[in-house]
Amino acid sequence: MNFIYISPQFPRTNWYFCERLRNNGVTVLGIGDTPYDELPQEIRSALNEYYYLDSLEDYDKVFRAVAFFSFKYGKIDWIESNNEYWLELDAKLRTDFNVATGVHSDYIFAMKSKALMKKQYMAAGIKSARQEFATDYKSCKKFIDKVGFPVIVKPEIGVGATDTWKLCNEKDLTDFFNEKPSVKYVIEEFVDGNIYSYDAIVDSNGDPLFESMTVWPPSIMDIVIDELDLAYYVSNDMPDQLRELGRAAVKMFHASRRFVHLEFFRLNHAQEGLGKAGDFVGLEVNMRPAGGYTPDMMNYAHSTDVYQIWADMVAFDKRHLPLPKENHCCAYAGRRDRVQYRHSEHEIFEKYGSDIVMCERLPEMMVPQMGNKMYTAKAKDEKAAQEFIKFVETRA
Repeated sequence: MNFIYISPQFPRTNWYFCERLRNNGVTVLGIGDTPYDELPQEIRSALNEYYYLDSLEDYDKVFRAVAFFSFKYGKIDWIESNNEYWLELDAKLRTDFNVATGVHSDYIFAMKSKALMKKQYMAAGIKSARQEFATDYKSCKKFIDKVGFPVIVKPEIGVGATDTWKLCNEKDLTDFFNEKPSVKYVIEEFVDGNIYSYDAIVDSNGDPLFESMTVWPPSIMDIVIDELDLAYYVSNDMPDQLRELGRAAVKMFHASRRFVHLEFFRLNHAQEGLGKAGDFVGLEVNMRPAGGYTPDMMNYAHSTDVYQIWADMVAFDKRHLPLPKENHCCAYAGRRDRVQYRHSEHEIFEKYGSDIVMCERLPEMMVPQMGNKMYTAKAKDEKAAQEFIKFVETRA
């Protein structure tokens, strides 16, 4: 089996996906924009061959790299990046090289368009916030008169919370149209709830080989804008309603042989048209693993290896690892260099040293969302996870 991995060097989690593939006997061929001499040894060892390009944005260059591998190794069976940013590139390459596994160009837009996601949710019986295209001030004002302030406006196609606005009054609406980039935007009603994700690795039938739930902060956008501290945790359990909605969404979006990250709001109180307090409503669909170090956190929480489960799905369309006998929570707490905190790092390790599984500084490009340094620990339950986060992030 020939597997082309786009950008295998970043993020770091890609190293382990590639390593597990190669251990399964897969020929792993990397195409990336980091010179070979600058690659970490871990990723060099995980690849059969690497093709360096000065930019992955130039499709003709990437096409020629794939063509070279196809000529040298034979038919390409998989092309994947596991990265939101490159999903369209992946799909176009699969289409042009007739790669049967994975999404092709004719369907990738339905998985990235926030407007089309709403229609898919509706077809799957999943409730979600009311939404329209933010075409002009007048139409947006009419929508706001119907749903009330605040509202959220965001690019129809976008990654994470990039260029997302929370509009709380008419001045915010005016400012938005004065500064809005020249891309399509959608406007949707504000949902008062926390974000929960249904994360899964699914087989060729869209059936889960692995499932997990992560509890996220209400707004990554606020964390970036106000330089707050990111905190979230992988849970040791999952409510039945979220499991049912997650599986229904996977089927409706025709997701197969993928790692998926589906986001839902859990309502803090009853909201008209959406449900009662505690209900889940659809937010967004992401056809890739959760970001940052979340896959590692899933491993610690569930005493498993999601990289191996994914690689076994690719190579064998099966899960070979047993189900865990015990589940924990795994909590992430980020800190910023400019902030003074109540507890020193020494105190953190003195109290939680035996439970801390990761502690390191983060790459500069992750700092706005995740902080300069992170502490990640196993916890017996959600209460203990929240106590750990509070201890690490309480400011002086």
